[in-house]
Parts: sequence; structure tokens; C-alpha cells
Amino acid sequence: MIVVMREGAGRQEIENVVARLREYGFSIHLSEGVERTIIGAIGEKKPIYLQSIEAMDGVEKLVPILEPYKLVSRSFQNDTTVVNVGSVTIGGPELVVMAGPCAVENEEQLFAAAKAVKEAGGHILRGGAFKPRTSPYSFQGLEEEGLKILAAARDEFGLPVVTEVVNPRDVELVEQYADMLQVGARNMQNFTLLREVGRSRLPVLLKRGLAATVEEWLMAAEYILSEGNMQVVLCERGIRTYETKTRNTLDISAVPLVKELGHLPIIVDPSHAAGRWRLVPSLAKAAVAAGADGIMVEVHPDPQHALSDGPQSLRPDHFKDLVDELKALAQVVGRKLVASGE
Repeated sequence: MIVVMREGAGRQEIENVVARLREYGFSIHLSEGVERTIIGAIGEKKPIYLQSIEAMDGVEKLVPILEPYKLVSRSFQNDTTVVNVGSVTIGGPELVVMAGPCAVENEEQLFAAAKAVKEAGGHILRGGAFKPRTSPYSFQGLEEEGLKILAAARDEFGLPVVTEVVNPRDVELVEQYADMLQVGARNMQNFTLLREVGRSRLPVLLKRGLAATVEEWLMAAEYILSEGNMQVVLCERGIRTYETKTRNTLDISAVPLVKELGHLPIIVDPSHAAGRWRLVPSLAKAAVAAGADGIMVEVHPDPQHALSDGPQSLRPDHFKDLVDELKALAQVVGRKLVASGE
């Protein structure tokens, strides 16, 4: 539930309410606005508790949160959360472009991709050091060596880095090199991992599961927020349907729906949705038109020889064309896309 304090409620009144809520076993999330303070209280709501709290000095009203995802809900927080990734903000008026190769293969490959991302106007460098693959015989990533290459590229090109963490035991290691932790589609309901990244100091990019409903996806985000990490960005990357002509089916309706139901920013990954690079620009533009706060695309300097996801990766020149088109589209939908470094 939400406890709305009266306008002008004093510090001691707020502290008294917080203390009482904690005494009743509620976990507390405090939001202090210019006019009013809002106290989010998560826990068992017994009638005697509610009556006691509602009668306290400074309390204006109690508002129940009906959705199962309490902290993610738009009822809990009306304003869209703005997530900071290094110097980049996601959820504000500016569109954010994350780009880079599916996997870090070597320094030469990643630096070439990072250079292309920077020159085209991208904001965040993506690249996998740990790669959960369908086949155990496929390239699994360079692990810590890949993380070191990502960090070196960040230092060279000034782009914050997002990379996937697969194992809860690796969160601390990835934190040393990355600016944002990615939880991939296959791990969306790895609840141990969700709790671990929820305790992290870094923002989290949470991808939608292969066949997850929107509610299941938001509940996965709730795990992260419940551990104290409110800096979460959702990523729609297509879901598995009966269609076989594309890798997945992009659920474009999820973008406005998620924004209506919750306050977390959302981006779209058209590369994994399509599986075919020629479709990526169209899906990216559809995502922006639907209200996405950014996109994540795969860019590789030599897609034909990529160790993973070559068919869905854009060449640098195609990526540059896409960013230019998104700049024009952003103005139409009331957003803006400012190239990194501008």
C-alpha cells in the first residue's frame, strides 16, 4: 500500500509513520516530493494495522496497490523512473541507443564495433562476455578476458558498458568492469540471480523471457526492486510464437502496456526479435513510435564471420543510417536523440 502524507507534514510525523510501519513488519520505500511525502509499504495488511496508521498525525490517506507487482506498479510511483548508466540517462526525454556485438570475440573486433557505435551516435556499448547458448558446443564467450576488453573499450571511446551476467556468483566480478548488468531472456525467472542483482549498486537491464507474459516479466522486475535496486530498465526482445520466418515475434504492444502498468523505462531489442538484419531498422522505428525509451541493436564490423548472431547484426554503415533515421523520427514523437559526445 501507499501512505500519502498531508501537505506540510513534519519530519517527525513522517519518521513516526515509518517507525510504526516497520514495527508491523512492512518494508519501506520513501519518496519525498516537493509538496507531499509518499511512503510505499510492502507487507501483510491487517485491518488493525491500517486503522492504526490511518489515525496517525500527518497521514492524509492510505492507497492500496492492487497489482501483484507492488514496487513496479504505476500506482506506487506515477512518474517514470529515470535510470542512470554512467553519464547516460534512460527514461527521460532523450532516446538511448545501445549497440555492439552479440559477443566479445577479441580486442580488435570490439574496438572496431565500439568505434562504429561512437561515430554513429550510439550511447551505450553492449557486448557479451558470458554467453548462454542453446548448444553447449557453441561459443560461450571470453568471460573475464571479455570483461577486460569491454572496460578497455569504454576507456578508449567513452561509452558506458552493458553486459550480461549469467551466474549469481559472477555478479561481483561483472560489477568490476561494467556500468550496467544485463539479465538475459533465459534468466528472467532465475530468482536467485534476480535477488543478487537487486543487491547490486549498478543499474539492471531485464530482458523479457522467451515465453513470459507481461505480468511475469514485471514480477521478475519486482524481485530486483524488492532487494533495494530501483534502477531497472525493461527490454522487450520478442517472444516465441508459431511464426518461423523470424527468430521471435516482437510484441510491440508490450511497450505502451508496460508504460501504463508500471513506472520503469523500457527499450526494445529488434535484433533478437527479428533474427534478420534487414528487418531491424523497421522494427527499431516501430519501437520508437510506440513509445520505447531506446533501442538495443547488434552491430558487428564483419557480420559474416561473427562467432554468434551474425545474421541479425548490422554493419557499421547500416547502423549509422538507422541512427540518422531515428533522429528524425524522435522529433515526430516528441523525443530527441542526441548523439554521444554532442
